[in-house]
Amino acid sequence: MTRAFRPEPIDREVIDACVDLATRSPSAGKSQGWNLVVVEGDDTERYWASALPDAKRASFAFPGLLRAPFVAIVTADPTAYLDRYSEPDKTATGLGASPDAWPAPYWTIDASFATMTFLLALEDAGLGALFFAHAAEESIRREFALPSHVQILGVIAAGHPDDERKRRGRSASRPRRAPGDVVRRGRW
Repeated sequence: MTRAFRPEPIDREVIDACVDLATRSPSAGKSQGWNLVVVEGDDTERYWASALPDAKRASFAFPGLLRAPFVAIVTADPTAYLDRYSEPDKTATGLGASPDAWPAPYWTIDASFATMTFLLALEDAGLGALFFAHAAEESIRREFALPSHVQILGVIAAGHPDDERKRRGRSASRPRRAPGDVVRRGRW
């Protein structure tokens, strides 16, 4: 994950190609209930003004993050799944009735798949990116007119990495789990 960016813009065609790849991620019933609310260039200040007021910026650990020329709020929309599973080919499942009918929140799962695919596509395009938890949700919802029924998964900042100002996160030195610690063969 990149936490320091150069402010130069990203070619919109590159972003669109990365989003196109992300739309090919798994999606229950091909509901595709995820969206990106994107701000670019100087307009990224709208996001930062909502999420990180000036008073908090002086002590912010990653000031290079604020130079990212691309910021996207990742959302998941449960209603897209209820609508899709209310269509004739899916009504027998009963999943169109309510979010509570679902055994797992596939809108969150599918949006997570798409987000990871998008992050990997950005990396393959030679860009840096960071997925992070959003702050000041009510302020962000107001500023970007996000409907109350959509879930905000987090935020992606992307751009050209600023290697001269890069700084690793505190968790970077933690060891990665070995495959043997992850895989359970045949039973837990």
